[in-house]
Amino acid sequence: MIASDALLTDLYQLTMLQGYYRQHMQDTAVFELFVRRLPASRGFLVAAGLEQAVDYLRNLRFTSAELDWLQGTGFFKTDFLQWLENFRFTGGMHAMPEGSVFFPNEPILRITAPIAEAQFVESRLINILHFQTLVASKAARSVLLAPDKKLVEFGFRRAHGGEAGLLAARASYLAGFSGTATVAAGRDFGIPVFGTMAHSFIQAHQNESEAFDHFALANPGNVVLLIDTYDTESGAQKVAELAPKLAALGISIKGVRLDSGDLAAHARHVRALLDAAGLDETTIFASGNIDEYSLEQLLLERAPIDGFGIGTHLDTSEDAPYLDCAYKLQEYAGIPRRKRSEGKATWPGTKQVYRRFDVDGKLAGDTITLADASCEGKPLLKVIMQEGEMVEPLPSLAQSRAYAQEQLSRLPDGLRVLKNAPVYPVHFSPELRELTERMDIDAELH
Repeated sequence: MIASDALLTDLYQLTMLQGYYRQHMQDTAVFELFVRRLPASRGFLVAAGLEQAVDYLRNLRFTSAELDWLQGTGFFKTDFLQWLENFRFTGGMHAMPEGSVFFPNEPILRITAPIAEAQFVESRLINILHFQTLVASKAARSVLLAPDKKLVEFGFRRAHGGEAGLLAARASYLAGFSGTATVAAGRDFGIPVFGTMAHSFIQAHQNESEAFDHFALANPGNVVLLIDTYDTESGAQKVAELAPKLAALGISIKGVRLDSGDLAAHARHVRALLDAAGLDETTIFASGNIDEYSLEQLLLERAPIDGFGIGTHLDTSEDAPYLDCAYKLQEYAGIPRRKRSEGKATWPGTKQVYRRFDVDGKLAGDTITLADASCEGKPLLKVIMQEGEMVEPLPSLAQSRAYAQEQLSRLPDGLRVLKNAPVYPVHFSPELRELTERMDIDAELH
């Protein structure tokens, strides 16, 4: 379901691998993936992409064609390329379950493996987890605003490539969307698929009534008609006039779609026309550059809209198109490691995240500490893989989706807003602070 090409990586992963190979460096390394800071418009993030990350690690290998290409670059020695023939991921993984709510500096994934393996997988793991987390986190904002509305991911055509479009459908469904317009996502992930018609179908006919009639006869079980190609209210009136003819054939009009103009005003007029024609069960679905901000406004205006197609702004995460995420070495050969770069320093050692809840079950604060230290709260990182294989099957997408909903239900009210969310309390334990200070003193002495 995702590309398994081992060369989907950065060149420096391979040049470093050759360095480790030359120096016979094969001790165990611990790397952790985390987000340094939240985008300005986010109060939380939702972890997504773990299933694809596990698939990548389990299937990682170099084909003969890939090795031949590497040989031709002139960068690599023959004996190193021969060593890559048997390169596999044999290590372990801890991770937060998909659908987990998390915050800055909290590791959502930890890799423990011989350093060559743990280092090499960096680029693709970030690529997989970053994108789905980005989309799931944005989708969750609409889900929190409109939990009772049908929300459909509509963004495949504007996604940055086929894989991105497919995984955006998965990530948004994980976060609570009702489904997607992307057919392959239905096949690959079992996500409900939804669709209507395009303006071109209307334009290809002599008039709207003929187009509506032909579409309904061709798709009697899924009659959702796009009514704003020419004039929205006129289109709604034609739907009302067509309804008795279709009803005589046993065909009901499930819904109409609005895709332009003042959606709230059009929806009120269309609702009145449909109700007057006895089509009170015909729903109104809206699309057209909708995001969580315009969705919030439509809800505030009490627009009689039953569902929304949300596409471009979601699949590109338009207002926050990337996360400042990193995958950093925290321990090697049993010794904690710490990057001290200005503005990018890391907290050393193998870590765990513990979460506390208030009396109402809402999130109350997290603590990042060393993995072997005790701490109040619920540990969030779970064992996923050992010796290159899963310790148990991952939850299904449906189960992860339910878990995400449970996680979102535990958000305090302040984190549910679209702007100016309060900073959620994430603390660093005394043990972690002590280790960091000790390492800094030692570094200065040497």
